[in-house]
Amino acid sequence: MKKFVAILLCLVMILAIVACKKTETKTEEPKAEAGSSKLQVVNLVNGNLGDKSFFDSAESGMVALKNAGLVDYRTIEMGTDESTWKNYVEEVAASKKYDIIVCGTWQMPDNLIPVAQKYPDQLFIIYDTEVKVDDKYLPNVASIQYNQNDMGYLVGVYAALLETQSDLKGLNDQKILGFVGGEDSPVICDFLVGYIEGAQSIDPEIKIDWRWIGNYIDSALGKEIGAAEIEAGADIIWGVGGNAGTGAVEACYEKGMYFIGVDSDQEQTLDPKYAAITMTSGLKNVGTSLEYVIKKYLEGDKSFWGTCSYLGLAEDGVGIATAGNFAKQPKEIQDAVNAVKDKILSGEVKVDTAFDANFDYYALMNAVKAGN
Repeated sequence: MKKFVAILLCLVMILAIVACKKTETKTEEPKAEAGSSKLQVVNLVNGNLGDKSFFDSAESGMVALKNAGLVDYRTIEMGTDESTWKNYVEEVAASKKYDIIVCGTWQMPDNLIPVAQKYPDQLFIIYDTEVKVDDKYLPNVASIQYNQNDMGYLVGVYAALLETQSDLKGLNDQKILGFVGGEDSPVICDFLVGYIEGAQSIDPEIKIDWRWIGNYIDSALGKEIGAAEIEAGADIIWGVGGNAGTGAVEACYEKGMYFIGVDSDQEQTLDPKYAAITMTSGLKNVGTSLEYVIKKYLEGDKSFWGTCSYLGLAEDGVGIATAGNFAKQPKEIQDAVNAVKDKILSGEVKVDTAFDANFDYYALMNAVKAGN
């Protein structure tokens, strides 16, 4: 009897194992097709989040897409060691887990190109730069650029109006605006071109003290350069250099001067004591642009791939923060900035760009440089 019971128990166990094997399925991370309700996206940050600027703006777009139920996403902070970036791109492409791989800035094309060529069925988005091989765009890469010159023009108009028509405490009478830039690159110079032309449209006598940090991470050096510009007469400084540019706000705070942020509305993200002197921010809406392109893709529009798209005021790719301290300024100043925006949109005002091969932007920059 005991032997019979033992045999019966063994049979039951065998049947249970067989049943489990029959119902077992292999699970893989889902890969959505174009037009479906959700995509798998990875956001590669060639640096770190927390810059209160460029990368944080891109992350906000990912969050918005996820909250809308359109994507599942993962963000990978690749750090500042450039020698590792290509490996990150290669790894996520080889995994075949993601419909779209997102990365950005002018530092990434050399890391992206060989991987995009190796995995032609993988889609990529690269923002704030473009990807070309032998002067041709790669068919699986969507390059997104921004009309930061138009945004710079609005910032320049506003800064010049504050300089000449506001009652801000501590302003001097030297008509010098500051500009602390990350690196001497066409993108950063494009901001500066608009800034110069906008400021001088208000007062041709205004000079710009522009200087380069040499990177986007050294906030201590950004502060040092900002302090030097204030010492030379600047009382409103635009910091255009990620974390490094943001260092200038510390100098402005300590010297009783004023700051303008960039990429995201930094008045909303900086420490309250710094936010109080941040008069606006020039917005490069990276997050909004990523939302725009990915939503178009979900609608079946793949026209962004294999080319470079320039997003400006009309697409909300760039702009100027109009809440907070901006909204506290005299109505005449606010109306003047909004009127200029309308003129740019209508084509009545055309802003030069550092990306125009026939435009000598350094001649403009040197002509208005404070001290020259």
